Order: sequence, then structure tokens, then C-alpha cells
Amino acid sequence: MNEGLIPRRYAKALYKVAVDRGDDRELYDLMNRLVTTADAQPGLSQAISNPFVSDSDKIVLLTTAAAAENDNTFADFLKLLAQNRRLDMTLLIARQYADLYRHERNIYKVDVVSASPLDSAEEDRLKRMINSHLNGGSMEYVSRVDPDLIGGFTVSIDNERLDASVRNELKQLRLNLLK
Repeated sequence: MNEGLIPRRYAKALYKVAVDRGDDRELYDLMNRLVTTADAQPGLSQAISNPFVSDSDKIVLLTTAAAAENDNTFADFLKLLAQNRRLDMTLLIARQYADLYRHERNIYKVDVVSASPLDSAEEDRLKRMINSHLNGGSMEYVSRVDPDLIGGFTVSIDNERLDASVRNELKQLRLNLLK
């Protein structure tokens, strides 16, 4: 079976349970913490997929990584995954859950990367411009600095990307010259 289909099914079922229990927002925050921790600590993914690590140890690792010591919905979810021998898919399911939650709530993930730090006026103006294109949706805004852009910025909204960086301009110029 497709590895994308299985996490999506678990995420949908988990979302329904979380909504019924009124835990959907808390679980969303928890899943984001889990994914952020896993991205920062690649050893977590390796430990979760390691067949020599016991399920109970994997559950402790995942619970700690998500800071979910007192979350019953997450604990029940991990028990179900352990029973079905799917603990190795927890991070994929967490990503799917976060995507599903954002889709259901009309929340867009916005990532702005600039060559130098934006001052508050520029950032507010950029947020207003982005917000006007979200058709009434809200945004989760994250900004960071990447000096490799040389100048300008990039804006990613979910899967769409606007690249207004000097690096991109130089790349396009080089490609045109090579033609």
C-alpha cells in the first residue's frame, strides 16, 4: 500500500477523534512540536524506524519530543499505532494531520526569506500584501534571513513560491546568456 495513503488515513481518523474530543487545536500544536523536533534531531526518525528499539521506548521518545506527557488523545493514538505496527509512520502522520488541520481551518503556511532582516514597517507591509491574497484565510507567518539571496526576498505560501531575490535574477540572466 502507498506510504502516503496510510498516513493520510490515520491523520483523517485522528482529526475526527480530536474534533469530537475538542482537542484538535492542542493536537495540532503538539504535532507541529513533534515535526519541529524531528527536523532538528534526525536521530529521532532513525530511532523510530529502528526495529531493535522497543515500542515502549519509541512511545516515550515520541511523547517527549512532542511535549505530550499529559495528552490522552496522543497517548491513545500512539497505542493504536503500536498495536498496528505503524509507529514508524508517526512523523508522516503528524505532517498529514497538520496539513489537514490547516486545510480545514483555511490556514496558509507562509515562509518569507530575505537577504537581510526586514524592519517592522516592511514586514507589516509584506504581511498585509500576503493577507490580501489569502481569500479570507489566515496565515502562519515565519520569516528568516538567508544572506545567500544576495538581495530581495522569497515568499512561499503552501506550495506556491515567489522568488524576488537577486540570486534568482542572476540565475535567470545566466540561463538567458547560455541560450
